[in-house]
Amino acid sequence: MSQQPKLILDGRTIKVQLLAERQRTGVAVHVDWLRFTCQRRHVLPDVDTLFPSYSDNQWDSANRTRKLQALLATMPDCEVAGGDGLSFTPDQKAAALDAFDLAQKVCDALGPDFSVAIEVRRGHDFYRFRWSIMREEAEVAWVGFLSSSSSPRQTAQNKTLHVNVFGSACTFASPGWRDRLADLVDSVNGDITRADLALDFFDGYPGGLDRVMQDYRDGLCDVSGKRPSSTVAGDWANGHARSFYIGSKQNGKQTNVYEKGDQLFGVEEGSPWVRFELRYGNKLRVLSSDILRRPADFFAGASDWHNAVLHESKAQATPQVVEVEKRRQLETVDAEVSRNYRWVVNTALPSLAAWAMEAPESFLDLLKTNDRPGRLKKFSLSERMASMARVLSIPSAGGRGLSAVCA
Repeated sequence: MSQQPKLILDGRTIKVQLLAERQRTGVAVHVDWLRFTCQRRHVLPDVDTLFPSYSDNQWDSANRTRKLQALLATMPDCEVAGGDGLSFTPDQKAAALDAFDLAQKVCDALGPDFSVAIEVRRGHDFYRFRWSIMREEAEVAWVGFLSSSSSPRQTAQNKTLHVNVFGSACTFASPGWRDRLADLVDSVNGDITRADLALDFFDGYPGGLDRVMQDYRDGLCDVSGKRPSSTVAGDWANGHARSFYIGSKQNGKQTNVYEKGDQLFGVEEGSPWVRFELRYGNKLRVLSSDILRRPADFFAGASDWHNAVLHESKAQATPQVVEVEKRRQLETVDAEVSRNYRWVVNTALPSLAAWAMEAPESFLDLLKTNDRPGRLKKFSLSERMASMARVLSIPSAGGRGLSAVCA
């Protein structure tokens, strides 16, 4: 018998892991990715990290800690950390130690097959450095620390740590990992910035992706009367390796329905496996750690259509809606625009009026600038314009107009 390609072997291993998890937990929805950020002050290093024990049964851990401390002692030349020649301050070394400790806690949550690589690597996503979390010599997660820029906006990032757990770590983590990782997020007051929830139809989804697209066209995927955007990828002409995206990552909620079997085994294998992958982000949303403990509830709560799809897998759930913080965002924009308007009226208006009346051409030249007050720069042009229209609107019965703003 000919040897099977590694692609197929790996794909079958992943399928076995996912089926085993579903049977063991009774939960049809699998957490396939997680990212969270926390403040360094909430991460307290373990005693063993600061003061390693050297008893026989703890030698491996202590020896590992000695290597870490030796590495930190050599960090000023940055040879291992990236070779950029910059010196590390004591606080930066402390950040490295905090990040290492958090990485070790993530490993403990994932299981005994995971470990922290004893080397500092270049960071990602605006973090300057990272500790890699390894499984079988492959990076499956990382913890980032220190800002990659000295800009004022990124300076605050030096006080944070960021954890990124890939799907490969989630798939091969030990039983109970979701609860342990949820407890860790809570213990460090972490803010979840991404959580992917996957529902697999291993034997195929009735109607396949053509049915999903028709559901979308028929308005079954609408939320609150609004139709989310959609995009497609893959070979739709021949019906292979297709993906149908509903929503957008920019809005913090996107569902990718795709032919997982084609991805893992190759088109030639003809696998019917279809995956519904709901990707939550923290754009105008607060993602609770319960999304790890009850992923099926959060999948069902995404929309009536998601709930119906979950029922087709013969799974039960209590829909948990992740509310969009539109009202809070609007209030924040309006507050800043109102504050800026009061400053213009109460402080700058006499000077502006003098220039406008006595030197109109020079006044118009003064207005030709793309710069904006710092408080307003964090909002987009469309958000500012919409807010100004609300703030400057003519008062209606019980409404709020210029007189209210200036009061």
